[in-house]
Amino acid sequence: MWRRLLHKGTSCLAQVAAPRFLQHHQRHFSPLCVRHLTQKPLYRTTAPLWGSRLWDKCFLPTHSGTRAYKKDAKSTVEFPISPVTVTDIKQFLRSKDVPFHDGYSCLHIPSIFVDPSSRGESFNLFVDKTTGQFMCKETHVEGSWEDLQDCLEVMQKEEQAFLSPHVLLGYPESVEEQEEREWELREVQRVWTSSVPFTDLPEDEAQLIKTMFQITKISNATLKKFGVRLFKPTKSLVFPWYGGPDSSLKGVKLLSAQSTDTDKVTYNEATVPKCNSYYNLFGLPLVSRMDSEVVLTGHELDTLAVSQATGLPSVALPRGVSCLPPILLPYLEQFKRVTLWLGGDIRSWEASKIFSRKLGLRRCSLVRPGEYRPCPVEALAQGKNFSNIIKSSIPAAHKSIVSFKQLRDDVYGELVNTEQVAGVKWTRFQELNKILKGHRKGELTVFTGPTGSGKTTFISELALDLCMQGVNTLWGSFEINNVRLAKIMLTQFSMQRLEENLEQYDFWADKFEELPLYFMTFHGQQNIKTVLETMQHSVYMYDINHVVIDNLQFMMGQENLSVDKFAVQDHIIGAFRKFATNSSCHVTLIIHPRKEEDDRELQTASIFGSAKASQEADNVLILQEKKMVTIPGRRSLQVTKNRFDGDVGIFPLDFIKTSLTFSTPLKGKHKLRKVNGKPEDSEEVAQVEVKKEEVKKVEVKKEKAEKVTKVTKTTKTPRATKNAATANEIAQKKC
Repeated sequence: MWRRLLHKGTSCLAQVAAPRFLQHHQRHFSPLCVRHLTQKPLYRTTAPLWGSRLWDKCFLPTHSGTRAYKKDAKSTVEFPISPVTVTDIKQFLRSKDVPFHDGYSCLHIPSIFVDPSSRGESFNLFVDKTTGQFMCKETHVEGSWEDLQDCLEVMQKEEQAFLSPHVLLGYPESVEEQEEREWELREVQRVWTSSVPFTDLPEDEAQLIKTMFQITKISNATLKKFGVRLFKPTKSLVFPWYGGPDSSLKGVKLLSAQSTDTDKVTYNEATVPKCNSYYNLFGLPLVSRMDSEVVLTGHELDTLAVSQATGLPSVALPRGVSCLPPILLPYLEQFKRVTLWLGGDIRSWEASKIFSRKLGLRRCSLVRPGEYRPCPVEALAQGKNFSNIIKSSIPAAHKSIVSFKQLRDDVYGELVNTEQVAGVKWTRFQELNKILKGHRKGELTVFTGPTGSGKTTFISELALDLCMQGVNTLWGSFEINNVRLAKIMLTQFSMQRLEENLEQYDFWADKFEELPLYFMTFHGQQNIKTVLETMQHSVYMYDINHVVIDNLQFMMGQENLSVDKFAVQDHIIGAFRKFATNSSCHVTLIIHPRKEEDDRELQTASIFGSAKASQEADNVLILQEKKMVTIPGRRSLQVTKNRFDGDVGIFPLDFIKTSLTFSTPLKGKHKLRKVNGKPEDSEEVAQVEVKKEEVKKVEVKKEKAEKVTKVTKTTKTPRATKNAATANEIAQKKC
């Protein structure tokens, strides 16, 4: 895709800004490249951070009335045009006589963007084994596997020893892009210059801030070593991000603390630039090239605690346990041992196991959470022995057979942390929490309901509820396009009709944009292989925890028509089952039911091709639609299978049209009664039905009373006759 452009050299790239150049040369660019060249970022004002849109969005419930449009590069999940394997990468490098070292998660090759006379024998260009994406640590050039192939072919054809970094970095920015980047740099500098080092604070003020964040055991020397400062206007801690060839200040993270009723502190984060562009390993500048061991934590405060208690190199992930961006993997390649101490709960433990696959199982060890192994900050406050905790970490490499001795702590952990093991709770559907207990990774949920009952609307709110709690979600909607789906979810998110409140659109859109929500760009019938490749790519790149597929029938049309359709469906369901288990990702699969009579409720057997679907699924949910006398309460959600603990049940739902949401009605608010005809809304009809039922009950009671009277008469007659005959016989004998 870059081949013809690279043949012309870097001078041609200076013309990219001209629209006419794009029109005539657009066929030379990949869709990803064209999008980067034409993208219009959201306009930012030049106001200070504490009065800007970003600050308002992060800390204040206000919104800006400025209208702007933007197509976010993160709104869709990108995936390679043709999947690449590590074998393909190695074969291509050998064909170009490029030496390489086989690393833990990347292949190391000499940088083609550095003069060989100055680079020496260093292997500073890293190629991801899973995606083929590359990154040069010397020049910070990065790109796709196709870009690297084109660069190597150009070097070979032109007989060049190296290429200029500007070949992939030097395309001109648009005016909006320049304003966006300059605004972010100014905001970073304003926050940094306005913040105060802890060593410059009065002792009582510094101690008060530490108490508020519960870091009283962390010394001022440690805070100074990592460059942590205090932003006084909001009493927030400021963590710097140093990066680039010159190790300049590229961003900051602000952390504010809020106390709760349980004497624990909840933290609120804000980053400049925004979180989707914030790729920082906090503490990395303090790591020496000679260090071979590192402790990876999920929070900046944990890194401070580990470094102070052990003296070991320690770095923190930019977005906690929710994501490990692959772009950061090259910075961790130098370490022969990586200890993942991401926290002290089940969620951190699950993230540790997932991240160890990216980093390489051979070198990773995991700190298992428990009573004596809390998160590093709490461990420092409780005076725990950090050396013993790190030494007791277990290797991530697994064996084919395990004993109960190896599983014993895991079983005990599930018994102790029953609420966390049950998964993420829904906030909008409390009744569902009572049945399913929560949303868990690695499970397959099958969801069905009558046509037109609101399956997509309900499942979008169900997924949105989890997404708002930090569950990274990928939507695959083959039935309706992404714009309509996003409109539905934005309405459910704002709980109002934005068509009538357009002045609030920017406020809610900015908040909605921060959710870890992604959409597949497929529409209509799709091949199951392509869909699975996209899902696998999203799990690796964006740490997706929940995938919604709407719906199964749209993936059956692309398969072999000569094969039985039920066999095709069984194959697809089996593939999703395997993906959910191997990727530790929850998959929600919507399946249309078979044609049933209108007056019959759906059952598990009503699912189209139900044998394989119900067998492989961990959970089966049915959206029931009953024909009722009154409109409210005519829908209900039924759980017919729950593999976690076996609980099943049903509860009613009310549909709120203004916000496109479902809610559980109050107890006794509506009584559900079926009718044979269409649902009636008139109260008179309802009263007539009630009177008819009362008359029927009276008639039934009369019939029962008559039957009882007849039975007593028939049973007494034979006994009376027998007694009379016996009395006559006795009288005759006496005579």
